[in-house]
Amino acid sequence: MSIRSLYLDNAATTYPKPEVVYREVERFMREVGGSAGRSGHWRAVETGRAVFKAREALAGMFNVPDPLRIAFTGNATEGLNIAIQGLLKPGDHVVTSSVEHNSVMRPLTAARAAGVSYSVAQCDPTGRLDPADVEREITDSTVLVVLNHASNVAGTILPVADVAAIAHSHGIPLLLDAAQTAGRIPIDVVSDGIDLLAFTGHKELFGPQGTGGLYVREGLEVEPLCYGGTGSRSSELEQPRRMPDRLESGTLNAAGIAGLEAGVRFIEERGVDEIRRHELELLGRLLEGIALIDGVTPLGPGDPVQRVSIVPLLFDGHSPSEAAEILDRRYGIATRAGMHCSPSAHRTIGTLDTGVTRVSFSYLNDSGDVDYLLECLREMQKGI
Repeated sequence: MSIRSLYLDNAATTYPKPEVVYREVERFMREVGGSAGRSGHWRAVETGRAVFKAREALAGMFNVPDPLRIAFTGNATEGLNIAIQGLLKPGDHVVTSSVEHNSVMRPLTAARAAGVSYSVAQCDPTGRLDPADVEREITDSTVLVVLNHASNVAGTILPVADVAAIAHSHGIPLLLDAAQTAGRIPIDVVSDGIDLLAFTGHKELFGPQGTGGLYVREGLEVEPLCYGGTGSRSSELEQPRRMPDRLESGTLNAAGIAGLEAGVRFIEERGVDEIRRHELELLGRLLEGIALIDGVTPLGPGDPVQRVSIVPLLFDGHSPSEAAEILDRRYGIATRAGMHCSPSAHRTIGTLDTGVTRVSFSYLNDSGDVDYLLECLREMQKGI
């Protein structure tokens, strides 16, 4: 077997990026290089245009009515923290699920010190959530429902629209963590009932690291996580109230945002539905192939339609870290072993004590990548 280099850690960050993303980041840094909203010269103005174009592209992707309701952040974690810390007050209660990432669970746990409480709706061992279990956790003090669109451990897609309908029937907004779904699954904040949407740029949106954002529905007021210069109302000491300035203190990562816009345009040209179709083909090929390999157990839903291109694996004869090391050193395959910053999800699927070896594809992977992984898994297990 010919050894090759294969990157299958796209749930952490996609690699490679589309060529247009590399080119746009370099073009911006070499030819523009200004700071949005901070000056009147042409470089600053051109930077402002680039930032707004990215807002427009993202608004189109998520059907956001007003692009200015999207604030740029460094990642989904920052967006989630802004929403959670900026909405909750002492005495408030939050409902979330049992497959949430630590970017949700840690802010909620920290908020307990300020008198905030939260309840967890339990998912089944494959990561699936019954919306009725969310409703059972709602109390008179519940002011927010926080939901992971897809688990970064099990890959399971959660029923967003159904949960949103339940939350709205109680007058409660829904905050969605779309870190693993933005760019690979259609998201419509209006029809899906999403009041706040946190997303990252460096995963399936194919942008650079250090990019992300938070959409806040009109009528919701979120207090800033950070106060400072916004380039607007600079003579005043109070933070501006208008979006997105209210949540965008400090100089933006304009080069990264320009690259993010290029990533979004790349997705637009192909269509999210086509990207989803391709990833479903890869998922089906992988799950069918693994079923024929003794000693390798995939976790999460068996139906590819119920998941994104994230597959946690357990091995007979190897710990998750040992398996990941063998795949890396012997076969050149990059995966990720351990807890994946999501102990709640591991507790749910029964792997809190062991962790898993996570394989994750992107749209830029192909069937040959799946076949190479399967060939390596077969050889690895025969050598036990």
